[in-house]
Amino acid sequence: MHIGVLEDDEDQRALIGLWLGAAGHTHRDFGTIADLLEALKRERYDLLLLDWMLPDGNSDQVLQWVRGHLGWEVAVVVITARDEEAGVVQALQAGADDYVVKPPKQHELLARLTAAARRARPGNLPVLRLGAYEVDIQRHTLSLEGSPVTLTQKEFDLAVYLFQSPGKLLSRDHLLNKIWGLNTDVDTRTVDTHVSRLRKKLALDGTRGWKMSPVYGYGYRLDRIDAPAAEGA
Repeated sequence: MHIGVLEDDEDQRALIGLWLGAAGHTHRDFGTIADLLEALKRERYDLLLLDWMLPDGNSDQVLQWVRGHLGWEVAVVVITARDEEAGVVQALQAGADDYVVKPPKQHELLARLTAAARRARPGNLPVLRLGAYEVDIQRHTLSLEGSPVTLTQKEFDLAVYLFQSPGKLLSRDHLLNKIWGLNTDVDTRTVDTHVSRLRKKLALDGTRGWKMSPVYGYGYRLDRIDAPAAEGA
């Protein structure tokens, strides 16, 4: 991947660059929001890795520009020193695909970057297998315990994105923009309707290993549910 790195700390920037290079990625480094925004007008990146707090602002400015001008094809991962839930939610609400808490760990960071890029371009992962579920992205089919489930195109697109984002807080606005597009004329109630249908069609109530949970006032989260231990085990 070609990755744009926004980080004002030179030592941290050099370390991340070393990790990216060792993993086979190319990258270009930026120390200010202004420099990155100028570069985004001329150069294409597969993924952006953004420090949340910069001397000339915070990265929600970058996220707003990226989502407004480039859409959702560019994956964005935020590095934040704030590990409290409010800070994480703020980054996700601004349009981030994922977040990493400082100080980043090499292998975790690289894994999260790969996963975020894969979610942004789902065609790169033709088959998803998650316990009782199998999703063939190229053939647009989804099966539960070997039996095909009939889904509309939007239901299928939403299911793919949710299964590629396990455990992540996903806002209604984020899902609306990701699945229906930036210029859609539908509202977030459409998201609620489709999530409700998926929960019923796919048994996302925990009985098949996955549970769709509403997050009050925000959106949804799909979690893996471990089977309860047998008595006497």
